[in-house]
Amino acid sequence: MNTHKNEKFHAKTQTEGNVCTVYLIGELDLSVAPDFRLVMEPLVGDTGLDLVINLKDLRYIDSTGIGILLSILKARHGMDVKFSVEEVPPQIQKLFDMTGISKFFAPQENSH
Repeated sequence: MNTHKNEKFHAKTQTEGNVCTVYLIGELDLSVAPDFRLVMEPLVGDTGLDLVINLKDLRYIDSTGIGILLSILKARHGMDVKFSVEEVPPQIQKLFDMTGISKFFAPQENSH
């Protein structure tokens, strides 16, 4: 398991078989976006891995964080590889619902 830490945000990655789960912890906003991108960059392009973002310990996300998640979704969709977001806390789910992006992060079954 790899951990990338910042004062208010960190990400842990855990790979089991062909599934890589990235656990986001703390607050994902503009100030920590470069750290998040650094963690995600090598994972997004790995077509041999199913990518899961776990938000259970994320307390806050701003538009920059949402934008990064959407860019990951778009990139993974373009490569026809699995990407999902799981364990979304209620306050973040409410934001996803208000912005209309919830449907894009619902668990999906890809037929490969």
